[in-house]
Amino acid sequence: MPELPEVEALAGFLGESLVGRTVERVLPVAVSVLKTYDPPVTALEGREFTAVGRRGKFLDLAAGDLHMVVHLARAGWLQWKENLPAVPPRPGKGPLALRLRLAEPEGAGFDLTEAGTQKRLAVYVVRDPADVPGVARLGPDPLADGFTLGAFADLLGGERRQIKGVLRDQSVIAGIGNAYSDEILHAARMSPFKLAASLDEDETARLYAAVGTTLREAVERSRGLAAGKLKAEKKSGLRVHGRKGEPCPVCGDTIREVSFSDSALQYCPTCQTGGKPLADRRLSRLIK
Repeated sequence: MPELPEVEALAGFLGESLVGRTVERVLPVAVSVLKTYDPPVTALEGREFTAVGRRGKFLDLAAGDLHMVVHLARAGWLQWKENLPAVPPRPGKGPLALRLRLAEPEGAGFDLTEAGTQKRLAVYVVRDPADVPGVARLGPDPLADGFTLGAFADLLGGERRQIKGVLRDQSVIAGIGNAYSDEILHAARMSPFKLAASLDEDETARLYAAVGTTLREAVERSRGLAAGKLKAEKKSGLRVHGRKGEPCPVCGDTIREVSFSDSALQYCPTCQTGGKPLADRRLSRLIK
């Protein structure tokens, strides 16, 4: 799933590629992709893109007083193309969900695609991004100037949930998902199952620093890359997430995994849990 750093980089790339250019056609291919119908997606046609931004994991493509808000979900992606096929796409079982063609340069634009059978990629056309439910409930952006240590501590206070889940909760902090929460907790040397409310001042400060450093470094690695290179950059920059069985780059211990029904987390026992392996939730109780 694209998270804050990749969506930030996509917004930068699209800002250079779209702003000042006019929409010629918007062609929905998968019925499931459109989440709003008034105004219709065709209302974007003939409008000029005026700005591109990011709201958590959402892309916000502004065209005058309308906004095309895109959430790529777990398996969605944006593919920029200089030469889109001239023939309109036909609805089918392939990954293509929506195509947007620019008036100029001729043939340029992008495809929104989604792999797999769970169709969660979402496109909204609204007059105000806050009309999108997922945007309206977003917590503060961890890269915003107002995201201070004090503000972070206030967010964690009273949270009786495990810190892994708190970091991923978009209504608490916007933009962090499964991968970067693993990376942040590894950098902070903290168990993913530690209760958020139990963190002392030093642990809170350490975690806050890890959030900022991890995300900013990922953004810098991705800055300026074309859309097609962002997935590979994300994977190459991850230290523990998705690296089960590999040596920890800090201590050399074997990176381990805890699996859930629809996801998994990775961690280093030596760096994060005092050497104790965490039990797989599918099989037994968690070892905290």
